[in-house]
Amino acid sequence: MKSIHINYLELKATDLEKIKTFYSSVFGWKFTDYGPTYASFAESGLDGGFEKTDEPIVNGVLVVLYYKELESLQDKIIHAGGEITREIFSFPGGRRFHFQDPSGNELAVWSE
Repeated sequence: MKSIHINYLELKATDLEKIKTFYSSVFGWKFTDYGPTYASFAESGLDGGFEKTDEPIVNGVLVVLYYKELESLQDKIIHAGGEITREIFSFPGGRRFHFQDPSGNELAVWSE
């Protein structure tokens, strides 16, 4: 199996406008809004996005991997001792699922 690389970082934000202003003014990042609860960023070295949340932010970063065959990778994760925390779902631009590794770290995998 070919190595799977980190493709995207997803962070939480309690105020999207404030977070976009902060990162664009301090680091020069560019943003694209995808509705009222999500903004992606670019020109940061690795693409990512901020998801609006009203919950307290405990683990604010979601590492997102890319793999074309979501179902086969999901099965492989389960057989290796991982746990699927969010089944495959669609979003604008593709599909993805979330999982926890054996230590409890949550990651996601997406595909077009």
